[in-house]
Amino acid sequence: MAIRRLSSGSAYEPKAAYARAVVADGWVIVSGCAGQDHATMSVPDSVTEQCRLALDHLGAALQRAGAGFADVVRVRYILPDRRDFEPCWPLLRAVFADNPPAATMIEAGLIDPAIKIEIEATARLPEGA
Repeated sequence: MAIRRLSSGSAYEPKAAYARAVVADGWVIVSGCAGQDHATMSVPDSVTEQCRLALDHLGAALQRAGAGFADVVRVRYILPDRRDFEPCWPLLRAVFADNPPAATMIEAGLIDPAIKIEIEATARLPEGA
C-alpha cells in the first residue's frame, strides 16, 4: 500500500519538515494539532477555545484521510499546564464519548508559550475506505 502524506497548508509544515497526517496500511497518523486560528494565525487566550480549534484541525485532517473521530483508536493530549486539561473535557466528550479512544495526557512545554494544548491522534481507516 502506498503512503500518502497530507498537508493542511500550515506554514509550519515545510519549516519543520512534517506532514499534517500520514496514511499507511489502513492507519491514519495525525501530527499534533494546536489551537491556532489558521485564518488569522492568532492563538486565542482560552484553553477551551484552543481545544476547539485543535479538534477542528484534527477533524479536518481525519476527513482528508477518509476517516473521522469514530475511527480514532489513540489520542495524546499535550498541555504545558495539566490544570488546563479538565476544562477541555466537555469538548472531548462531545467528539469521542460514543467511541472513546485510548488516551494519554502529557504535561510538557510546547513550541510557542501561547499554545495551551496540542492534540495528536492515530485512527484506523473504515472498511472500504
